[in-house]
Amino acid sequence: MALRMPPLETDRLVIRPYVMDDLEAVYRLFDRDIYAVPDSELETARRDREEWLRWSALNPEQLARLYQPPMGDRAMVLKESGELIGSCGYNPSPIPWGLLASHRAGPEAPIDDRCDLEMGLYWALATAHRGQGYATEAARALIDYAFAHWNLRRVVAITGHDNAASIGVMRRLGMSVESNPFPGPHWFQVVGVIESP
Repeated sequence: MALRMPPLETDRLVIRPYVMDDLEAVYRLFDRDIYAVPDSELETARRDREEWLRWSALNPEQLARLYQPPMGDRAMVLKESGELIGSCGYNPSPIPWGLLASHRAGPEAPIDDRCDLEMGLYWALATAHRGQGYATEAARALIDYAFAHWNLRRVVAITGHDNAASIGVMRRLGMSVESNPFPGPHWFQVVGVIESP
């Protein structure tokens, strides 16, 4: 298993570890654009974002030293301009497979809400760069890397029922997509799964 993940390149993107020089771009991306933090909370958000960035920049090397896979966020950067337009990466995703009809022995089978820990994908994109295929391109590179270098059985992604854009990315990646018919857990509403070829 390759523990130190190199920057990944696609036709239009570089997916690389974060560095502290990314602070202004990350602050604009997350706190001003994606999460639209109110002005009254921006000073606290900036301190929190700087702490997050420090952790994210150190994370790949520290995980490799512990012989752990490179979980965490990576910068999604336009190859041509170097502009940071989003974040993507791997995260541990607890999946309660037994809530889904496709994973139960039948309609009368007992519901099992215990979780299996799976390799999950994450992506977030600046508003101005959505709808141009960047999330799909980045996620495809992450999936290909995970299958080629970690010999995984599958990769998952989870999102909310109302996140049509992410569900669309899952479908374009060739994931099978299924909704949780139960009200909880709140973080497990829609799951996409892609199996190793």
